[in-house]
Amino acid sequence: MLNEPRRRAFLSAMQVVTWLPRTELPFAAPSRAQLLAPLPVFDEVEDAPRPAAPAPGHSEAPVAGTVPVARSGDRPKIEVPRPSVPAKASATPAAQDDAAPVVNKAPVVPPPRFALQLLRAGSCLLLVELVTGEPFQSRDPSYLLLKDMLRAAGLPDSPQIVGEPVSWPLLMRGQMDQGPDAARDFVQGFLYARVEEAPCACLWLVGLPAIRFAGESDAESYNQDFQIDGLGLAWALPGLELLMDEPQRKADVWRAMRKLMGRWKSVNE
Repeated sequence: MLNEPRRRAFLSAMQVVTWLPRTELPFAAPSRAQLLAPLPVFDEVEDAPRPAAPAPGHSEAPVAGTVPVARSGDRPKIEVPRPSVPAKASATPAAQDDAAPVVNKAPVVPPPRFALQLLRAGSCLLLVELVTGEPFQSRDPSYLLLKDMLRAAGLPDSPQIVGEPVSWPLLMRGQMDQGPDAARDFVQGFLYARVEEAPCACLWLVGLPAIRFAGESDAESYNQDFQIDGLGLAWALPGLELLMDEPQRKADVWRAMRKLMGRWKSVNE
């Protein structure tokens, strides 16, 4: 996959000014609908109307086969083409019986967009939302906050990165379903494989996308623990960016953490 600067360099070399991708690009702004709308189709322009016949009693009559010339003071009429409107068919009982049933298509749900990073700290797995879509850097404020939370929980403050970030939607050709249900199955399948490799005492779900697509819950589950089939105990936390923007939420996180510390401390000991 090309990054944006390299993609623009290729397009400039080919002298391509305007372009549209064949598939949706991750974390790209949605296309403007007016650029993708089809151009309106008009019917053929009707013939210009013939000039009206002179009023009775007029002294001058046009000669047959000649076209009268408009006077300088008269403005020519311009016909504006309008799309033709089909006539409404009469609704008879026979026509209603022969009409095919109308099938209501289900609305198309756009694919969700998120990026998640899985880390391991002691006996716990952490599925953390990446707001920018980029991996953690050692000096990122959000990563420093995560290290402080791990120290407060009595876990190693240098978590190990497990695999590549999970980014959605996937850029794959074909008619692959990339809706919310497919995203949930993909994230949970990824976690099942990691838990089978090394069981965990508690799965931290940090951020709303992690809670929604791994725990099948929502923001109402912040600071609560619950069981997930095949994954064990899970703990839902607000995202790191949200905790930095609203520091008052840290008190609720600390109170919930004190109740759950025994889960992973007993395993580590």
